[in-house]
Amino acid sequence: MATLLHIDTSFGGENSHSRAVTAAFRRSWEAENPGGTVIYRDLAADPVPHLEAAAYYAGNTDPADHSPEQRAAFALRGRLIEEAEQADVILLGAPMYNYAIPSTLKAWIDHVIAGGRTSRTEHRSLAGKRTVVVTSRGGSYREGTPMYGRDFVEGYLRQALGSDLGLDVTFITPELTLAPVVPAMADLVPLFEASRTESLATAESLAKELTVQLAA
Repeated sequence: MATLLHIDTSFGGENSHSRAVTAAFRRSWEAENPGGTVIYRDLAADPVPHLEAAAYYAGNTDPADHSPEQRAAFALRGRLIEEAEQADVILLGAPMYNYAIPSTLKAWIDHVIAGGRTSRTEHRSLAGKRTVVVTSRGGSYREGTPMYGRDFVEGYLRQALGSDLGLDVTFITPELTLAPVVPAMADLVPLFEASRTESLATAESLAKELTVQLAA
């Protein structure tokens, strides 16, 4: 049966827009895969530690040559990588915080990028795996807007997840999420509502679409 790796990173709780969209995807996925498995990590509630030297260098060393310190340090990296390898689809919530991704997501990525296994090798273990990233943001960063060019979320994730790990990444981007709470953005509320509605619908339909593709 199909396995979904679902990772949330927003600290917004029930008010989080990225969590609302990842939840919509997951509900649709579970409805289509009643006997499937979901591996869930909430990196806001239970963050992984930042990558340290022993774990980093262990990732570039043959496991047979690991020292006891390296073996212990690499244990978490091994679990995180295995979770990603086991998944048929990866679902990531990646809200924009100060123009970039949450540091908790960066820590997870640092653990998962391992030379000779998931990256920098001809046979990357995650290559081609379908990945859905929900990149919510408070304003609009589209071309033609005043903030165009200041979104460092999608570009970084395309490089780290797509170019480095070889994941097949699709982005869903609910935007203008601050419009309902910032008076100066009140005129943009209809655009926010349209973006949210579209994002939720896209998440639900994409979950169904990926299920059909996996079954083919």
